[in-house]
Amino acid sequence: MKTALQHTDRPSDVGKTMESLQDNNTQLNIAITGESGSGKSTFVNALRELSDDDEGAAPTGVTETTSEATPYPHPNYPNVTFWDLPGIGTTKFPADKYLELVGFEKFDFFIIISAVRFRENDVKLAQEIQKMEKKFYFVRSKIDNDLRAEERSQREFKVEKTLSQIRQVCIQGLTGSSIKTPQVFLVSSFQLHQYDFPLLHKALESGLPEVKRDALLLATPKQIHIREARVTPCNRPERV
Repeated sequence: MKTALQHTDRPSDVGKTMESLQDNNTQLNIAITGESGSGKSTFVNALRELSDDDEGAAPTGVTETTSEATPYPHPNYPNVTFWDLPGIGTTKFPADKYLELVGFEKFDFFIIISAVRFRENDVKLAQEIQKMEKKFYFVRSKIDNDLRAEERSQREFKVEKTLSQIRQVCIQGLTGSSIKTPQVFLVSSFQLHQYDFPLLHKALESGLPEVKRDALLLATPKQIHIREARVTPCNRPERV
């Protein structure tokens, strides 16, 4: 399937390739979690290729809008479900009981989102997931906002240098808190094809058992498939 995608750059061909996988009924449950206001719901909507105001989209807002673990099946592949989890550390979902309350057993992996830096509750959650021997990935959301702020404050602004600095600061903070080899990805929910989302997708794929990889491939936004199809080992561009 990867070979087929790498040898085409036409959206129609990508669509045909994806259609050939639609008989895959493997269930895949992806948990999106983090502190209140980190952008979890917007990220869920982006993964489902929906805008925040589309029908069926996860509700968003400047305050916590998710009061319980809420499933959002992919619009085209309902066997793939994105779970918008309540913010960790709220009164109803304290950090020490969070995994038990949301029912961690049913999730294939966790994506821990932060809009700024990863805080104590994010670290506690990762430590507990680590004990349960589940996969988890750190996502720094709203990276486009960070880049705009840095561009305004720096005379010689360079995107890649700024991204590298943000990534290293995140990793250093997590490494000092007993998190084993933390994986941090910088993304924008409004520009999934940019920054680290393609790298996140590859990490998710490598961490899943083979039977579930096709389900992940089906649910990946088409703009990511088209970009990956154009990026072969011979013509791989520098990351934007």
